[in-house]
Amino acid sequence: MIELRGVTKRYGAVEAIRDISFTAPKGQIVGLLGQNGAGKTTTLNILTGYMPPTEGLVLVAGMDMLTQSRDCKRAIGYLPEKPPLYDEMTVRSYLKFVCELKEVARKAIPAHVDEIMATCGLTEVAERLIGHLSKGYRQRVGVAQALCGDPPVLVLDEPTVGLDPRQVVEIRALIRQLGQNHTVIFSSHLLSEIQQLCQRVIILHRGKLIREADMAELTGAGDALMLRAAIKGRQQDLLPALLSLPCVRRVKPLKQSAPGVTEVSIECEPTSSPDAQTAIFRLLCAMDAPIMQLVTEQDTLEDAFLRATSQE
Repeated sequence: MIELRGVTKRYGAVEAIRDISFTAPKGQIVGLLGQNGAGKTTTLNILTGYMPPTEGLVLVAGMDMLTQSRDCKRAIGYLPEKPPLYDEMTVRSYLKFVCELKEVARKAIPAHVDEIMATCGLTEVAERLIGHLSKGYRQRVGVAQALCGDPPVLVLDEPTVGLDPRQVVEIRALIRQLGQNHTVIFSSHLLSEIQQLCQRVIILHRGKLIREADMAELTGAGDALMLRAAIKGRQQDLLPALLSLPCVRRVKPLKQSAPGVTEVSIECEPTSSPDAQTAIFRLLCAMDAPIMQLVTEQDTLEDAFLRATSQE
């Protein structure tokens, strides 16, 4: 649905982002992950046509953002980090105003606004001034304005920043709901948020794209089998023995939890389960090394993020 090809943005001699290329498939929630200053907002501003790239292409449903910007922008609903709200307007009048800007058919606007307010949980505050709303409700209004005109793509920049825990839960639930009918691209520096919501993740670091993958791939589902073991015995004996097994890629010692007990993380070949567990069990039995624990473990997004950024 959206594709960036070799996008670079320079401000004089300063390069904000460099050679960014990725695709956001139709019907997926895609997370743009990175530390503050990684280039997330710059990327989203270019993706939505808010600013042009110095180099590269932005394609929306096959249309070029530079040469067909009007049609491209019609297909995108954008929630910037600071939503463009008018405090002196009511929620309903503001959304009607946004619909007019987006050239929604005049006769269709009242029903369209009612539908958007229902989707975003705003019906009960429809006649209240935006300036009198809580931050959580203001963020809902920001999401609602992005929905005006029913764009197939939603782009949300740090949609939960500054919200209290309850408001964060509510906005995340709304994003999950919107992902059923839209392609959603949203940026965050919160690893847990990306892991909860996204099917696909794009990691930016210092203005460069360093990893793009499905969440399952990033967190190890379908990749190497990871085991955690607690074994009675000496580390200097156990590590070489485990590494001698053909199914074992790596063995990492962990912090000792009890005297005489060695704890390790074992990375096995992805095709070896459950044979790897059987081979490890037999080896340790042959060594007369009692197994206190042998469980599978899955990578977290935090593990994947730290690996990716530490290599740069």
